[in-house]
Amino acid sequence: MHALIVVAHPDPKSLSHSVAAHVAEGVICSGDTFEIADLTAEAFDPRFSAADIALHLRQAPAPADVAAEQARIDRADALVLVYPVYWWSMPGLLKGWIDRVFTNGWAYDEMPGDKSIKKLGHLRVHLVAIGGATMRTYARHGYFGAMKTQIDHGIFGYCGASVATSELLLTEERDAASHLDTARAIGQNLFAAASRGKTADAA
Repeated sequence: MHALIVVAHPDPKSLSHSVAAHVAEGVICSGDTFEIADLTAEAFDPRFSAADIALHLRQAPAPADVAAEQARIDRADALVLVYPVYWWSMPGLLKGWIDRVFTNGWAYDEMPGDKSIKKLGHLRVHLVAIGGATMRTYARHGYFGAMKTQIDHGIFGYCGASVATSELLLTEERDAASHLDTARAIGQNLFAAASRGKTADAA
């Protein structure tokens, strides 16, 4: 099986990039394959333009960069997003990637009467957010719950994609080595449920 690991951080030496690399290591250990999409290095343009509006209204085809990202996701059995928490959400680069790539007609179909058809029911999503506060801070202000509502439900739930895991790695509670161990374990277990299902079917 194949994983697309998307990382959104401008510094290649950041913990976010190390976490993405360790998720990839775990995928390799499980005998599966991966691709890393480094949105900064690849200079993905997150700006939602007139061309994106035309696509949303189904008046024009997808811009080439959007079509390429959609093809990447179509090749994947799992999508892993690795990102730092900026202002209690994901960075603008990653949000722009979602804004432009998860389009009407591909991720969902808008229908008359305020209805929509979810089109990504086959996709399993794994979220790995890296924050600088403590879990007590997130819990006290309701930040973690707000992030799950906004991202897990508001984005992926709307498209029908299932969020299999949603991790928050906090640098003020554990050291980097512990977080990298967690990342490797996430990679090793990405397809564990699917593998168990195949074994059961074979039996």
